[in-house]
Amino acid sequence: MTPPPSVPAHSPFSGFFSVFRYSRRALALVWETSRWMMLGLALCTLVAGVLPAVAAWVGQLIVDGVVAAMESHQSSNSVNLWETLTPVLGLVALEGLIIALIALAQRGLSAQQSLLRALLGQKVNVMILEKAGTLSLSQFEDSELYDKLTRARREASTRPLALVNKTFGLLQNAISLASFGFLLVQFSPWALLILVAGALPVFLSEAKFSGDAFRLFRWRSPQTRMQMYLETVLAREDSIKEVKLFGLEGLFLQRYRDIFTRLFAEDRRLTLRRESWGFILGLLGTLTFYAAYGWVVVETVAGALTLGQMTMYLMVFKQGQGALSASLTAISGMYEDNLYLSNLYEYLEQPTEAEGGHLTQGAIPGDGLRFEHVSFSYPGGSEVLHDISLHLAPGNSIALVGENGSGKTTLIKLLTRLYHPTKGRILLDGSDLNHWNTQALRERVGVIFQDFVRYQLTVGENLGVGDTQAFSDEQRWHQAAHEGMADGFIDRMPDGYQTQLGRWFKNGQELSGGQWQKVALSRAYMRKNADILVLDEPTAAMDAAAESEVFARFREHSRDKMTILISHRFSTVRSADQIIVIDQGAIIERGTHEELLAVNGRYASLFHLQAEGYQ
Repeated sequence: MTPPPSVPAHSPFSGFFSVFRYSRRALALVWETSRWMMLGLALCTLVAGVLPAVAAWVGQLIVDGVVAAMESHQSSNSVNLWETLTPVLGLVALEGLIIALIALAQRGLSAQQSLLRALLGQKVNVMILEKAGTLSLSQFEDSELYDKLTRARREASTRPLALVNKTFGLLQNAISLASFGFLLVQFSPWALLILVAGALPVFLSEAKFSGDAFRLFRWRSPQTRMQMYLETVLAREDSIKEVKLFGLEGLFLQRYRDIFTRLFAEDRRLTLRRESWGFILGLLGTLTFYAAYGWVVVETVAGALTLGQMTMYLMVFKQGQGALSASLTAISGMYEDNLYLSNLYEYLEQPTEAEGGHLTQGAIPGDGLRFEHVSFSYPGGSEVLHDISLHLAPGNSIALVGENGSGKTTLIKLLTRLYHPTKGRILLDGSDLNHWNTQALRERVGVIFQDFVRYQLTVGENLGVGDTQAFSDEQRWHQAAHEGMADGFIDRMPDGYQTQLGRWFKNGQELSGGQWQKVALSRAYMRKNADILVLDEPTAAMDAAAESEVFARFREHSRDKMTILISHRFSTVRSADQIIVIDQGAIIERGTHEELLAVNGRYASLFHLQAEGYQ
């Protein structure tokens, strides 16, 4: 396996200050999610940070109080034992209350973190999906964007809360350290240095390996996506038929295992190095604690410390070491969370095309649709459309004919502004498409793409997606299904328009290819305001009789509209007002069916070739 490429400027020190930049953004995100829980986290953090030092100090008072009471009782039998013990028992009760408050604060932190985890995870996932809605089709066709999306979705929904938790944990431990430091410095300033020296090596090790883990995560995003794809192919009803027919299970499963084996080898190597160094450097912290332990014992035996002070300093040093170690681990973890959160914001800050259009009506109403010397190239590729010019007036129809890959569907994507022309312009009613309001433009277009979506929804909802304003309008469902010839088989289904389609959910019904095409056609009929109708191979899965009836109804429905038809069936396209033949992205012929036959060019050749199959 090729080693991960080196990534510059990702040392713990270069990334340290950027930690707090993302901490601020993560805190703002939590604040937007729930202000009350954010304030609750702050209060519980303060309580959990201050009270451990107070408990240690009260513990010292208890031990010294017990020693004093013992000495007083042994030196004078006349002293009432209960009078001597009353102050000490009061201190015991106070310490019990303090410990209870610490436990309550910890429970409060845990409960609020659990609730915020769900709320924040939902909020971040919605942010990711909302961003997806603003991206262009060309961005979705970019593999690098998919890598960014994969990285953002895998861990970014949990990282903001993790970063916030570590930020509050760091604040809590900082408060505790300040309290412990105040007590320790009274013993010796050197005790603070010993405390730091014991925890620092582990922190540097964790920060270093966190950076390594992040670079490994970014480097293998394509392999992770391939694993996800193989899972989908091996476990989806729309692919499993072919997988079984061609015997692909073993081949794909082995590839899935091979990818895991390579990824796991890297994980294992990193984990072993991380834990080995963590153990070795962690021993330094243990040695420093016991060195300090011995120092405190010697000072107590020498009479410099009371028994209560010895108990307090040992407790403070141990808890202080734990708090410092937790603080440095939190900073290391924050650095790691910062790296992963950069995935989220790298995706969320992906540039999007500004929607500057505002027109809802063209400058020349009724002029129709015009392509003026339109060319288009995919980023980094050659032209797929070259110098396309055509005019489609209301009430007229155009049929696009050409081999697969000739650019017919790309032309439709330009019309719907899923792409923008590289050269030339497209006009609707005399105004450039770029000047139209996106929603107003797309409300005027009804499209059935060849690869239309088969939604895992009810029958009615599969129709309703054609017009979100009428998504749940059952009357419109019935009307659209009748126009699209889907009402016949829908009425025979167990729950009619409420029948679940697809196999993903319980009691889902699967349709034939022809039935799905009728559903897609009916979906287009839902768009009552659409005066541009585009059908991309709308009857490819239908029999001849159904195709004939579909187009008879379609001609009636589209009488006063602009119609664009893409089909390989010449029985379908011959009735169009104008037939345009496209080859390798350029128009090579145009005219009516009769005119093109008379020219005896490419169209005539293809028509006669297909006609021979019916003789």
